[in-house]
Amino acid sequence: MKHDSVSSRVALEVDLGALERNFRRIRARVAPLGAIVVLKADAYGLGMPAVARRLVAAGAAGIATASLEEALAAQAATGGKVPVGVLGSLLPDEIAPAVRAGIRIPLSDPGEAAAVSAAAVRLKRAARCHVALDTGMSRVGLRLDEAEAAAVRFAALPGVLLEGMYSHFPTANVPGDPATAAQVRAVKALAKRLAARGVRFAALHLANSDGIGLVPAACRAPFTHVRAGIGLYGLADPAANRALGLEPVFALKAKLAQVRTVKAGSTIGYGRTWTAPRDLPVGTVAAGYADGLPLALSNRGSVLVGGAPCPVVGRICMDFATVALDQVPDARAGDECVLLGRQGGRGISVFDWAALKATHPHDILCAIGPRVRRVYAG
Repeated sequence: MKHDSVSSRVALEVDLGALERNFRRIRARVAPLGAIVVLKADAYGLGMPAVARRLVAAGAAGIATASLEEALAAQAATGGKVPVGVLGSLLPDEIAPAVRAGIRIPLSDPGEAAAVSAAAVRLKRAARCHVALDTGMSRVGLRLDEAEAAAVRFAALPGVLLEGMYSHFPTANVPGDPATAAQVRAVKALAKRLAARGVRFAALHLANSDGIGLVPAACRAPFTHVRAGIGLYGLADPAANRALGLEPVFALKAKLAQVRTVKAGSTIGYGRTWTAPRDLPVGTVAAGYADGLPLALSNRGSVLVGGAPCPVVGRICMDFATVALDQVPDARAGDECVLLGRQGGRGISVFDWAALKATHPHDILCAIGPRVRRVYAG
């Protein structure tokens, strides 16, 4: 439990104004298509309720999540002002609650569709559904060779209202990838064939954040919507970020818990992986891997103290990291440390951490721990 009277050792500062600007840039880019906002994993760790309310107020056409639990929370946070749907699939015991709540339900196989129909009939509710297509991810969804016949059968099921159809790009960040172009053509062709058989969709969506920036064919008719996820937070592929003019929306900050001098030859941290080459001022940062600092920053990364990059020395712990303070000899306990963000004209980005960890920005952002206080401004 957090106490408002006690300052947080680690804070994720979220600029809701920057978030809204990113959303508006995305929406302007794809107009007249609508922009569905993807708020899975607690809005990628930024805190779903505050993010959802701001984006709905800014004109989001809908909300997409990864699970029913997330969808119900988003629906409650926004008062049901926009449609909320689950991407991927529902578990069997989630179908009836989803129908009852009016959550948009993905259909990815005939058995699932039959169960949704049965629940809708039993509850005397229309189940609003989106056909999920597997066009290259091989994760969930109907294969293209079975999708047309399946969608026609789904449309005839009692209680089922086919509202949309969608798929997902695995390589939208690769300019000119022929597989991406083939996905666009395949979804368009399938939608056309289904329309000729009387199955039409109010929502047809394929473009994710990288697709919005780099695949213009997925951002115009016959598509009706795009899905903006990581791009909302300024963390799409760098080329897509530049194309859309996206900006960072958050900073991760901590404080120095202690400052002291270690003697030459002293070792620091578990495993004694770093040895002081000389007498050296060091600071203990009150943040560790439980707060989202990747272990890969050990003896490699840096934080900003007093506007100066201070290298991490020794292995990062669960609750602490140690940094060399040669460049800021006047540093004191309680001083601010910028882990991600800018200070004194310098910056450390999620992309920097991702490169050190050999991963992507999603992994970095979603790893910021729950004990980190989310602070909103703008």
